[in-house]
Amino acid sequence: MDDSRTVQWRRDPTTSRTVRVLWSLGVGTFFAAIVIVVFWRLFDLAGQTGGQSVVAAAFAAVVVTILALAVSGNTERHLERLTSGLPVTNPTGAGLRRAMDAALGTIAMLAVIGALMAAGRLVVEYELLAIGAGPFTGLAALTLPLALVAIVLSVFLQSVGTLDLEERRLYLHDPDEAVDLEHIEGVSVRRIGDAAVLTLEYAQPDGQYVPGPRRLVVPPEVAREVQGVVGTRP
Repeated sequence: MDDSRTVQWRRDPTTSRTVRVLWSLGVGTFFAAIVIVVFWRLFDLAGQTGGQSVVAAAFAAVVVTILALAVSGNTERHLERLTSGLPVTNPTGAGLRRAMDAALGTIAMLAVIGALMAAGRLVVEYELLAIGAGPFTGLAALTLPLALVAIVLSVFLQSVGTLDLEERRLYLHDPDEAVDLEHIEGVSVRRIGDAAVLTLEYAQPDGQYVPGPRRLVVPPEVAREVQGVVGTRP
């Protein structure tokens, strides 16, 4: 191992599929719940004027447009064409990617929640279950706390840092922190998707507590490097 080199990493929605999916589905669930409430409100109001088909068609058009933008080779250009003449500022770069991730997550969770609600309605209509639609509405409601868990996990699994093999130090950014690997007695690794959770065991010279993070989320290759440094130190 060449101790003169450093290993840098960045785990965020642009570099980690796990983080991206968790964030997309978490945020999308909350947007989906809002969209469902607004849609049914508009649908009911349109029923008084016979315009329910218009509301449904407009909703379907928005969904199809989002899906078309997502699979487009140049989303930014197509979005500019769609919004030309409108007094809006289109997101670009990372902002556009996050917006599209949120939109796709919303569509995915609209399909999940909508399917649960439709199943519950069919169960009630055809009396398929003695307990009625309770299990399906319960699962639909459960998506909200699960979405919060997904967002928290997406934040936990993000990290930015540098492993300096010459100094035997692990530098963390955002927030800034440094871990001296000379103070680490043992390292255990647990894989979560495309991430590795490092659990660090600190030495306690003369019984003194050594401050520092006890758990870190890093790419698997960085975890192997840390294990190698701790296992081969003089």
